[in-house]
Parts: sequence; C-alpha cells; structure tokens
Amino acid sequence: MALEKAKEIVTSSPVVVFSKTYCPFCTRVKQLLAQLGANYKAVELDVESDGSDLQSALAEWTGQRTVPNVFVKGERIGGCDATMEMHNGGKLVPLLTEAGAIASGSAKATATPSL
Repeated sequence: MALEKAKEIVTSSPVVVFSKTYCPFCTRVKQLLAQLGANYKAVELDVESDGSDLQSALAEWTGQRTVPNVFVKGERIGGCDATMEMHNGGKLVPLLTEAGAIASGSAKATATPSL
C-alpha cells in the first residue's frame, strides 16, 4: 500500500522531494530548487501520518532510506549530494526545464546560487 502511494506521489508532480522538516540536507535541496524557481512537491515524512511506512517503502523501492530522496520526471536522482553534484555540473537546470518544473529562459534558471 505505501509503495503504491509513494509511486503515485512520484508520478503526480514533475519534481518530488521526500523530506523531513528538521533535516538540514532536505532544507538545502528545497532552498536550491526554490532559488532556481523550480516548482516541486515536498512530502514531509515526519508530518505525514504514514510517513514511516512511506520511508520504508522508498527504501525497499530505491535502496535509499535517507532523506532527501529526490525524483525528477518519475526518476530518482538521489539525495542532497547527488542533487548538488548535478547542479554544480550544470545538469540539474536542463533536467528541471525538460521536466517542466522551470520555465525555459527563466532568469532564475540561468542563475547559479551559492550554496
């Protein structure tokens, strides 16, 4: 049941971040996405009534139990380090643009935030 819900959430939005409200790595990823002007859905596992079940289902599905667990266009890109590496390598903005999470030619999309 939780696995089905996790997969449904992932396909419901171009960008999904499974997160916890108190996690500094989650905050860093969400701040980056906000600075880039990306539309994303954050699922705060510590607030969701079935958050623990969702986290276990994500671990079973992706092999990653930790948060953040970031998905773009239904594909897992990883956690904080992987997301930051993609951004620093110039690969995140094009992926977000292709997913429709950032408008093409957006001024924010061309800016490189200092995180």
